Amino acid sequence: MERPLSAIVLAAGKGTRMKGERPKVLHELAGRPLVDFPVRLALGVAADPLVVVVGHGAEAVESTLRGLHGEGPLRFARQLEQRGTAHAVLAAKEQLAGFEGQILVLYGDVPLLRRETIDRLLAAPAGPLALLTARPERPTGYGRILRDAEGRVVRIVEERDCGPREREIGEVNAGIYRVEARFLWSALARVGSENAQGELYLTDVVALAAREGGAFAVAAEADEVAGVNDRYELALAAARLRREINRGHCLAGVTVVDPENTYVDVGVEIGQGAVVEPGCVLTGATRIGEGARIRAHSVLEDAVVGEGAIVGPFARLRPGTLLGRGVHVGNFVETKNARLGEGTKANHLTYLGDAEIGAGVNVGAGTITCNYDGVQKHKTVLGDGVFVGSDSQLVAPVTVGKGAYVGAGSTITKDVPEDALALSRAPQKLVLGWAGRRRLSRGQKKP
Repeated sequence: MERPLSAIVLAAGKGTRMKGERPKVLHELAGRPLVDFPVRLALGVAADPLVVVVGHGAEAVESTLRGLHGEGPLRFARQLEQRGTAHAVLAAKEQLAGFEGQILVLYGDVPLLRRETIDRLLAAPAGPLALLTARPERPTGYGRILRDAEGRVVRIVEERDCGPREREIGEVNAGIYRVEARFLWSALARVGSENAQGELYLTDVVALAAREGGAFAVAAEADEVAGVNDRYELALAAARLRREINRGHCLAGVTVVDPENTYVDVGVEIGQGAVVEPGCVLTGATRIGEGARIRAHSVLEDAVVGEGAIVGPFARLRPGTLLGRGVHVGNFVETKNARLGEGTKANHLTYLGDAEIGAGVNVGAGTITCNYDGVQKHKTVLGDGVFVGSDSQLVAPVTVGKGAYVGAGSTITKDVPEDALALSRAPQKLVLGWAGRRRLSRGQKKP
């Protein structure tokens, strides 16, 4: 029978190296706040309860996570002063009162940890504690793993407390643990602050575990346990995650032409046979149907693209956009809260906002739905088979009936019946000979 599992996510730090007031763990990576990655990981292994220890920006962190996950197994604990990692874990003790089982300790600024790595940690030999270790290319800043002659972990020495020999050790502590609840609270009661920082180190628990039943190490890749401490490290983490996301889509049957220059958020769905060209940015809850093509440098935000549709290049689909099967939305077209029916085309230089557009509609270059009157937004409705000529303005609220035509250069302010032609142009005026007289007055020759 599996032991009960809970988790603690440490997310109380201010993150001064991020250089801003925003809590570090709320900075986003591929469309999600940093802290959401370990929270989702813990929920994925059925940790219940899950305690997030918050401090700086506590209300914002709590509000964000509740907005993403509701209440469920989530609980929150406040660390009012920063006195080290052991002190942070102790802040969660009250929320875990009475819990008997294993506790997973994670960090709110470590976003790339893989589920399979956590599964291996949870499957480590039974004992008071198991921990993840790694061998980064540059171990600077990490606590070093000390082993005995038989290779067993005996303790961790933080870098500030390392001697010259200890600094040469390449195996480091990732700071991620699986620990028995009863042992954890007992061990933390014995942790002191006799170190260079005068803080309560969670790493001191490892030495106690080694003496009282064993501390078992599980190897992890250095990249996946790397923390994010500043905005450059955030960018590096984003690049690593982007490669993983794009690799996953490629292996699922999507052509990502240039994975290094394609930006896809976590959670974006792309159907088999779709093609995503370089420079595209796909964010939020965007869904792309099978066989669709997203051409270069297009930006999609919470948009839905139907099967076989073509978007871009240089198109922007904003939230509320829904493109039907085979729709073409071309270069420098922007949509917002717009539904385009099957086979509809808007290929050039067009804005479609707050619009309900039927099937088989042609929207000419330079067309604008004038949806905002300065106070409220209004809707434009185009029936099936409507043809809108270039450089037209549709002043909402307005409806153009099925099969109707709007002549190029028209400003439409009233509803257009089915199969009608709507025109609103100033009459063309010809002044014969005007150009020749003008040239003569300026001493120019006839071309």
